[in-house]
Amino acid sequence: MLRLVFFGVAASLALAAGPRVANAEAEEPGSAAAEAADDSGSEAPEAAPPSRHKKHGKGKRSRRHPLTTGRVVPEDELRRDPLPRPSGRLHLVFPGNKDEVDVNIYNADGSYNLDAMEQLSHVLRCRRTEVEKQMDPQLLMLLSHVSDHFGGKALEVVSGYRNQRKLTSNHTKGTATDFRIAGVSARKIRDFATTLDGGGMGIGIYPIGGFVHVDVRPPPSYRWTDFSPPGSNASEKRPPRGWKRKKLQS
Repeated sequence: MLRLVFFGVAASLALAAGPRVANAEAEEPGSAAAEAADDSGSEAPEAAPPSRHKKHGKGKRSRRHPLTTGRVVPEDELRRDPLPRPSGRLHLVFPGNKDEVDVNIYNADGSYNLDAMEQLSHVLRCRRTEVEKQMDPQLLMLLSHVSDHFGGKALEVVSGYRNQRKLTSNHTKGTATDFRIAGVSARKIRDFATTLDGGGMGIGIYPIGGFVHVDVRPPPSYRWTDFSPPGSNASEKRPPRGWKRKKLQS
């Protein structure tokens, strides 16, 4: 008789403990859910659903974001007043080999100084092939505006004319320059450059490289941000097919 009573009590205790055991498995001591319930005295908040994105290794994002975003500029965002003439002074430096020029693109009578234009085109030459191309005077005028706005500081050339295989870039036409200014953020340069655009400009910012692209082009104007790492488009910059580098003179 005592044995039957004992088994009955044991069975009752097991049934009563079942839910508590289940809860212990769901909320292990030390888990965030368990700690939240203990601290507040109320039910633990619902746990966030597990991410469906697979991890691709340490330091890599679980979601892919576009490296480049861009847009056509509507006419109501363009400059309406004609640009005044800049000072014409333009100080360019190519840091790689300390190539430098500091000239004025205008003569005293307001005409273009052809000798100054040649010197600027030389500094803005293709650095892979050493080929020069006459740079667009309108582009140089815009760069002079940028120089004036930032106190005549030198513009550090990242890329000017490019004698390359892929011809869709404005760099191949002598109408584009990538540059930075020491002590000035790329964002500030980009923001000022947009105030110069009365139509027919391309302005891009490269936050990873820390430089700004400015070009002149047929309308419409275009803006973009490119987070690509430096050198990511090196294959596009290869010299034209059949081009051979001249042997260096000893």
